[in-house]
Amino acid sequence: MGRRSRWARIARGAACALLLAAAAAVPARADVRLGYIDSSRIWIEFKDAQEAQQRFDRQVQGWRDEAAEKEKAVNTLRQQVKDQSPVLSALKRQELDSNLQKAISDYEKFVQEVWGQDGRASQENARATDEIVTQVRHAVEKVAGQKGLDLVLDVTGGFVVYADKTLDLTNDVLAELNSNAASSAPH
Repeated sequence: MGRRSRWARIARGAACALLLAAAAAVPARADVRLGYIDSSRIWIEFKDAQEAQQRFDRQVQGWRDEAAEKEKAVNTLRQQVKDQSPVLSALKRQELDSNLQKAISDYEKFVQEVWGQDGRASQENARATDEIVTQVRHAVEKVAGQKGLDLVLDVTGGFVVYADKTLDLTNDVLAELNSNAASSAPH
């Protein structure tokens, strides 16, 4: 499954949590004012989300490159053990085997630290995603408050079967996010 799919899944999960919290806070009445967003468009069109994805992709590529170097070292040592074992003394063979085992251990430890459960990749992805989700949530809250809405749904999460296009807040939320990003950008 691709990284974009993971980001969309995380965004849908965050949107679900926001929806449930908002629904619980809205009193049951006939005049509830609704709006909706398309979070998949926000993740695609919001510059900060794109940049966060690109930073994450660069980190992942760096980790892949480092893992490939470690794997290459393991394969080189394996080949040396295979080629040189018959002609080496017992002491030299033991030293070469020890070096190979250390290289394998280093490689496996690195892979686990980066891609294992709660590894650096997972932590960094969560950190970057949480930052964007927080920005989106604040922008949605501001736009909804300005429009006097009681509840905002996310069409990406599949919670909307029909909605009047005039209720779509995606452009307003994107404008708010981009405005906030522009005002906080270093000059």
